[in-house]
Amino acid sequence: MNMHPAEEIYCESSSKLKGRTIVMGITGSVAAVECFGAIRELIRHGAKVIPVLTESARDFVTPLSMEYASGNIPVTELTGATEHVSIIGSDADVLLIYPATANTISKIANGIDDTPVTSMATVALGSGLPIAIAPAMHDAMFKNPAVQKNIELLRSWGVTFIGPKKVGPRAKVASKEEVIASVFRLLSKDDLAGKRILVIGGRSEEPIDSMRIITNRSTGLMAVRIADRAMERGADVELWMGGCSVPIPDYMNVRRFDSVSDLISMIDSIDRDIVIVPAALSDFTPAERRNGKISSKEGFDLELEPVPKVLPLLSKRCKYVIGFKAESGLSEDELVKKAKSRMDEYGLYAIVANDIDSAGKTSSSAIIITSDGNSNITGPKDNIADSILDQCSRIA
Repeated sequence: MNMHPAEEIYCESSSKLKGRTIVMGITGSVAAVECFGAIRELIRHGAKVIPVLTESARDFVTPLSMEYASGNIPVTELTGATEHVSIIGSDADVLLIYPATANTISKIANGIDDTPVTSMATVALGSGLPIAIAPAMHDAMFKNPAVQKNIELLRSWGVTFIGPKKVGPRAKVASKEEVIASVFRLLSKDDLAGKRILVIGGRSEEPIDSMRIITNRSTGLMAVRIADRAMERGADVELWMGGCSVPIPDYMNVRRFDSVSDLISMIDSIDRDIVIVPAALSDFTPAERRNGKISSKEGFDLELEPVPKVLPLLSKRCKYVIGFKAESGLSEDELVKKAKSRMDEYGLYAIVANDIDSAGKTSSSAIIITSDGNSNITGPKDNIADSILDQCSRIA
């Protein structure tokens, strides 16, 4: 038997949404063309997606294309089967309206049910089902006092708003990546809700001249994984990132730094409860930076000088700092002893020790060391990120 194209990509990226049903309300905005990719991405994470289209949405996307994308026949009208009750009341885990026009937002806020999408929203609000709305419209429409009043009213009822992204005169619909992340967050445990977490990651880059730098092979992946999972678990997250070779999600609150001195200059602005530092920072920097580019025809001597250690500076600013200690070629006992010494010396809440020889691009092994004991974790970096965040969830 041939598989539907939606089945072929099921859980291709992860199983985070396996067993979950997302009802996607699609309204009459040109941004509706973006929902095809979002549906496919939700399926790649294990979700079942049921599209629901307003009549105006069908001017931009067809029921046939939505059926192809999702593997389910879209709801385009309400019938005697009372789809708004049967789907929302029994099958759905989230109602996601993507994109949402000013018209639809205002109708939902005022209890007007004249489309399949607004009727789904009425039942979802009445039954306590999580709702996420991604607005898309001209910026002047978004700023309309009536629209803003309706958005605030819906927020007060517990509705999540995703975006929009302001681009010139347009309030553009959020990217599919931000939408997926918001769905993860709605359906994930919220044990980090109310916690403000700063993640410092990537690699420092110490300048030799105007072109050359001293750096390392760190990709920044662990920092992105920790920040992403912290957001999914409800935390208010900021990411400070040095050099990296992985994409940074466009919905993340990010500040960039280059050298260790750049990072140190940022420390006084920290106002977070917890700081997690998987960054690979240099121990040395050139004693003198040359202006311009040193000629490749000439040899030159490079004098290095030590840079200040960042972790103890962070500990003075924040009570709960989780550091990382990377070593090579040590036994487990030696690694733990060295990392614990660093934890005590710098006044850290916890430290994550790992052998760089065992680290891969997407997986690793690590030992999380706290005053209460040690925990060994091996596997994908998402697992290690979650284990670190489990420690954060225990902080009162």
